[in-house]
Amino acid sequence: MVKNWALLDKKYIWHPFTQMNDWLNDDNLIIERAEGVYLYDTNGNKYLDGISSLWVNIHGHRKEEIDQAIIDQIHRFSHSTLLGLGSVASIELAEKLITITPSNLAKVFYSDSGSTSVEVALKIAFQYWKNTGNEKKKLFVGLDQAYHGDTIGSVSLGAIDIFHSIFHPLLFGTLVIPTPFPYHNPGSTPEELKDKCLNSFMELADKRADEIAALVVEPCVQGAAGMIVHPKGFLKDLETICRNHDILLVCDEVATGFGRTGTMFACEREKVQPDIMCLAKGLTGGYLPLAATLVSDKIFEAFLGPYTDYKTFFHGHSYTGNALACAAASACLDIFDQDRVLERLHQKIEFLKNCLLKSLADLDHVGDIRQCGFMVGVELVEDKKLRKPYPTELRIGAQVTRNVRRHGVILRPLGDVVVLMPPLSIQNDEIETIVKATRESIQEV
Repeated sequence: MVKNWALLDKKYIWHPFTQMNDWLNDDNLIIERAEGVYLYDTNGNKYLDGISSLWVNIHGHRKEEIDQAIIDQIHRFSHSTLLGLGSVASIELAEKLITITPSNLAKVFYSDSGSTSVEVALKIAFQYWKNTGNEKKKLFVGLDQAYHGDTIGSVSLGAIDIFHSIFHPLLFGTLVIPTPFPYHNPGSTPEELKDKCLNSFMELADKRADEIAALVVEPCVQGAAGMIVHPKGFLKDLETICRNHDILLVCDEVATGFGRTGTMFACEREKVQPDIMCLAKGLTGGYLPLAATLVSDKIFEAFLGPYTDYKTFFHGHSYTGNALACAAASACLDIFDQDRVLERLHQKIEFLKNCLLKSLADLDHVGDIRQCGFMVGVELVEDKKLRKPYPTELRIGAQVTRNVRRHGVILRPLGDVVVLMPPLSIQNDEIETIVKATRESIQEV
């Protein structure tokens, strides 16, 4: 008996970030298998995975080396706690992470998602100042339109009302500085906006540095805000202000890490060394949930002392440092060297840029194309000259990304911004397919 998977899905599953009333009344794709950069639904239809299965897939689906690493680890063991024990898989991965991340980072704390990696960072930053006798430093600073995850701490740092406003009564207060985004600030140059935002942070730091624990920032690109690309030098200047005011810098590289911006980590683009770095998404190559929060020796050493000083970091979960996930992540990192991923990526990034300009820039309803490496946002507008957005209720971005499936491509919108973020392993002809399909779908909708 062949099961009706779509019907069973509607019967049992509650989907994330989805208005289930719409889902229950739609015809929905159910993915059955995957290979390389392609997904296949239960009807045998083939789709190019244009969003890397929500920004996590790096080297393609069913990558032999990662498959085998997981199988090999299963033959050893699948999980053992890190509470009171160590594990070879978690140690191997930690050593690799410390080798490839900024040189000041020295210790790895594992969790299971981007949200929890940020939650861990917040708790570490808060307790660091408490452990060092700075009881007043409890405030966190974030950027307007920031998104750092969905747990209460990470939502408290968030500033996207459609996601976060309903939970305001549950959240702790944070400080917000503007985001340098020229498209939504007509008449202002990127440099003018950069200076405005930096001055805002500088004024805040001058007045309240003794209360501010950390600045938390998505380096170079604010992904969920609609692929907002920061002006060159912005991150480095934020770091300088933090250093001059004794404020910790937390870089949330959950979306930007592992090659997405063209370098292994976005902070490398400006030679920034965060005190704390958050990693997830592409860490395991899109195979298993795993996250890591990396800290400097200075941070780590503040948690050392006699047990009765209660400087211990009391945080963790049952699957911390899961061996299968760590094995997948180690294999994922090895592939970067083995396949010369970053070296080959630069040509693809340039090819993608040229395709976007050639195919999309002239469309009447494409207001802006934002790209940083393999992170792309195509903003759709009702009136290009006036930069007039579409009415929200039309859900133009959702219409375009639903329609693009007819062309054999899977995309997903952020409001009326169509996101393109394919696996790094994609080839030029497949890049052309995604961009061409996006153009045709925009025109049809």
